[in-house]
Amino acid sequence: MHIETRSLAGNGWVPNNPRLPVRIYRAASAPLDARGFELRFAAHGWPPDWRGGIYGYHHYHSTAHEVLGVARGRARLMLGGPDTQAVDVSAGDALLLPAGTGHCCLEADASFQVVGAYPEGQRWDVMREAPDPDTLARIRALPDPARDPVTGDPF
Repeated sequence: MHIETRSLAGNGWVPNNPRLPVRIYRAASAPLDARGFELRFAAHGWPPDWRGGIYGYHHYHSTAHEVLGVARGRARLMLGGPDTQAVDVSAGDALLLPAGTGHCCLEADASFQVVGAYPEGQRWDVMREAPDPDTLARIRALPDPARDPVTGDPF
């Protein structure tokens, strides 16, 4: 497994995360289906919450860190907000998106499916506009996860 990290500064109306980088796990596990990602995430304190696609509009979460496990297919995503570099992902990849990280799906094949999970006790929201001071404070105050959702290592 190869892990890429990307520190993203604020980008227009998208705050991104001031402390934590995005992690992209290439070939996090192959082959690992949706159930396999769910079991792995849950074992590391990230209960799985849903299966599906990724919204086709830019958004971020202010109340939770998010991990996405690509269970099937391929997609091109944009991380960090509008006018950033696209990232290609495929089955077996995973992405750790710290609170505030902008993301959207630019295109995906018909089989594309991800598993979404969040650290124990965190509930996600969907933000589609510039953060107000309270939103920025929520992002900054959110504790770091206890464990990496893919490797299980202490964060």
